[in-house]
Amino acid sequence: MAPISALRLATRAVRPSGLFRATQLPRTRVQTPAAWSLGRPAFSTSMKLRSGQHEDETYEEFSARFEKEFDGVQDVFELQRNLNNCFAYDLVPSVAVLSAALRAARRVNDFPTAVRIFEGIKAKVENQDQYKQYLEALEGLRQELGVALREELYPEQE
Repeated sequence: MAPISALRLATRAVRPSGLFRATQLPRTRVQTPAAWSLGRPAFSTSMKLRSGQHEDETYEEFSARFEKEFDGVQDVFELQRNLNNCFAYDLVPSVAVLSAALRAARRVNDFPTAVRIFEGIKAKVENQDQYKQYLEALEGLRQELGVALREELYPEQE
């Protein structure tokens, strides 16, 4: 069957026929294209990925996993992907994880991402005192790597 006729067949199931407009169907009833009703996938043949593989992970296991992830970073895309994954959880990453992330940013020579790590910390913590504690814990590494804070780069925007 030609691809265009499969499309016509799929849309025919949801298109009203005849001269008169069909009455509005209740929202609970959904018409499906013919390809779906036959049990064949319409768009993708790949298996659905499940994101619940780390749901019983402790904070220590989380930290160890992301330290390992950041130690293996080879390019900017991988660094930013790992940072997005790390900051997506409902917790603030440990100092060890943030140190590994900062070292990875330096290794791939990505200064803007290193500065954004500190912005991410500021957004994740509950109050300003916690942010200051993170800054104190990471001060030596920050000076060693030459990473400035956004507050230092743009003091007038605060």
